[in-house]
Amino acid sequence: MIKNLFTVFRYFAFWLLFFFLERLLFILAFTEKVKGTPITEIGKSFIVGLWMDASMAAYISVIPLLLTLLVWFIPAVKIPSGILRWYTAVLIVVFSIICAFNFNIYREWGSKINYKALDFAFNSPNEAVASSASSPVFASLSTLLLLILLSLWLSKKIIRYQSLQKVNIQLKIIASALLIGFNFLAIRGGWQLSPMNESMAYYSNVPVLNHATVNTEWSLFRDILNNKSTKNPYPYYTKSESAKIVSELLKKPETSGTEVLTSKRPNVVLIILESFTADVVESLGGEKGVSPQMKKLAEEGMLFENIYASGDRTDKGVVAILNAFPSQAIRSVMKLNSKQEKLPSMSQVFIKNGYSTSFFYGGESEFFNMKSYLLSHSYQEIIDKSSFNKKDMNSKWGAFDDLVFSKLLSKARSAKQPFFSTVLTLTNHEPFEVPGTPHFKGEEVENKFRSTAYYTDSCLGALINKAKKEQWYKNTLFIALADHGHRLPKNQSEIYHPNRFRIPLLFFGEVIKPEFRGKRISKIGSQTDLAATLFNQLQMPSGDFKWSRDILNPGTRDFAFFDWDNGFGVATSEQVISFDNTGKNIVYKNIPNNNKKDAALLYYGKAYMQSVFQDYLDY
Repeated sequence: MIKNLFTVFRYFAFWLLFFFLERLLFILAFTEKVKGTPITEIGKSFIVGLWMDASMAAYISVIPLLLTLLVWFIPAVKIPSGILRWYTAVLIVVFSIICAFNFNIYREWGSKINYKALDFAFNSPNEAVASSASSPVFASLSTLLLLILLSLWLSKKIIRYQSLQKVNIQLKIIASALLIGFNFLAIRGGWQLSPMNESMAYYSNVPVLNHATVNTEWSLFRDILNNKSTKNPYPYYTKSESAKIVSELLKKPETSGTEVLTSKRPNVVLIILESFTADVVESLGGEKGVSPQMKKLAEEGMLFENIYASGDRTDKGVVAILNAFPSQAIRSVMKLNSKQEKLPSMSQVFIKNGYSTSFFYGGESEFFNMKSYLLSHSYQEIIDKSSFNKKDMNSKWGAFDDLVFSKLLSKARSAKQPFFSTVLTLTNHEPFEVPGTPHFKGEEVENKFRSTAYYTDSCLGALINKAKKEQWYKNTLFIALADHGHRLPKNQSEIYHPNRFRIPLLFFGEVIKPEFRGKRISKIGSQTDLAATLFNQLQMPSGDFKWSRDILNPGTRDFAFFDWDNGFGVATSEQVISFDNTGKNIVYKNIPNNNKKDAALLYYGKAYMQSVFQDYLDY
């Protein structure tokens, strides 16, 4: 009898050991993030993590346990041990792949592998490969091979697949009830009121240790299942309470806005710069020499100094800019036609006011459902990868930025005016390739990023210089705005740090009144604020963009909201905080010991996050 139970528990114990190794590899991969942390604090990750590991091991053990009990009670049923061996081996390989690729995802996104990452990999494989090209491939493959071989060897040493011994029926029933009950309790996480959840794995003020403690596979499978959920994962207040709080926050000021343009119907060229973090813009306190053209343009245009990206990926940034709809953290509205089609859009407002519209992108417009999204929002002409010669497809993503800007200039000459043209650049993206010799030498990913940022900046400068020779230039407003920030080039800020979200916003052109050229706008705002700010200048309706505010109106509150997978941040002129929704704690404060302001920002941030996601569900 004891031997029978021991055989079952050996299988369970093997998976606990596998998850131990997986956690160890994760911590070793990100040693620099725990530098200076006491070894006892790091060690607690393995102890606290056992709880969630046991839950995942119990899920895995359901099939072997049921098959074992079936054979035990009905000896005539013969199930070859090879079935369980293959079941175990397949899971080892799959989980090892998840472990290895999880390192690269966490390095770039600051969160573990989730539904969004799988969706990206399966539906946009070429882009996924390009995104991972700058990651340490050899290290990942070595880790993968090591974990598979070691785990297969350990499984042979630990797991026993022999037949169970015969015992009387009463003992079988008792033992079966105990095994099933134990497995159920392990899955649930215990007797407590709340079943197993990620918060139970959080114990430290060092975020990477909390992330290490969370069982990777458990978290992934839960996220896959929750992706179809219609429940709001941010139920901080009642639905009406959160709406009321946000309404107060976004209340339109009674003061009149500042008029900075000489024309009410200028052409508008919106340039969405891939990954153009404030850290590469000298005028915003970033590194010197990376974006000299941006610095020059800022001296002649209007630079907004305190703008934050709504989210951390391109699909979220594009929607935040063009639809003024904030990032939904763990979801992306762009992918769902039934929802994104209901969003108000800048292009539709321009169409209604007599503009022609066009969108320029050097890659595949089908990427992340973008083509469907663009057509749904009245872009009359889409110039993408198919619009370029094959010889121009020189990067892993498509045509380099200079070719895309040249296509814009060519199309603008015959475009019906006024026109609204949007350009989404792509060169400043992993794997950070440039045509010709990189400006910054070396194979370090930081210098590759600096080189692609420098290249995109040079293309922006060249575009403006060439456009000055065109007849349409004098009546054109150029707007440059990043889609999101980046951990590079400094490679210091964690995903929750506001520096990861601070980005440039620049207005440029002769349609800007002379007295505003060279002016800096210190108002704190977001990508979502572009719509109201621009349309108020053009005297076009902006009421449909409820999340957008006019940051050229002195009465508008200093406020910006940003989020990442399951966390959010709030920035004002008095304080900036970041909140981890899993650990339910503030993980960043710009000013320490500012509890009153922290509480106020958290109050607004929770309501904002809840209302954004509720809108996403309701669309």
